[in-house]
Amino acid sequence: MATVEQVPALMTAEEFARRPDSGAVEELVRGRIVMSPMPGARHGKVCNTFGRLLGNFVADQDVGHVLNNDSGVITRRGPDTVRGADVSYYSYSRMPQGEPPAGYCPSPPELTCEVLSPSDRWNDVLVKVGEYLAVGVVVVLILDPQARTATVFEDGKPPVTLRGDDVLRFDEILPEFEVAVGRLFA
Repeated sequence: MATVEQVPALMTAEEFARRPDSGAVEELVRGRIVMSPMPGARHGKVCNTFGRLLGNFVADQDVGHVLNNDSGVITRRGPDTVRGADVSYYSYSRMPQGEPPAGYCPSPPELTCEVLSPSDRWNDVLVKVGEYLAVGVVVVLILDPQARTATVFEDGKPPVTLRGDDVLRFDEILPEFEVAVGRLFA
């Protein structure tokens, strides 16, 4: 007798957002839940440092919202993909002033930042970078705590890797923001 394997139905971004928190690090990739190992302390510190510096700047300038803690960004529909950016920036033109939506923002952020974990593979990270840029994210920043580098990706430009005393800037979206890369890993 032949057996038939039950394949779970593909999930939409909206269904994924309504699920209770599983306590695990999850993303929705082409309609299916993908789990990752919980990142460690170094990852959390780098996320917090960059999020705090960017968030303080954005709040002082009153130009938008900074989100962190794997806030979902829809990068594909049919089947849906929702990526959990470690830190993201939305100007008020993409997410209006006031209370952010309870679910995912319908617009992509101008900036996403992914902090590499020991389990991350560059091929997978580059897929995420491509997804973010394809939906309209202007700048994708990859912070590598082990190498102590910041790699900046912008559509149509070669990636730029910065380290140490190099100054990280986002001239197109936040012209006055700047920070020495080494400060992100201190």
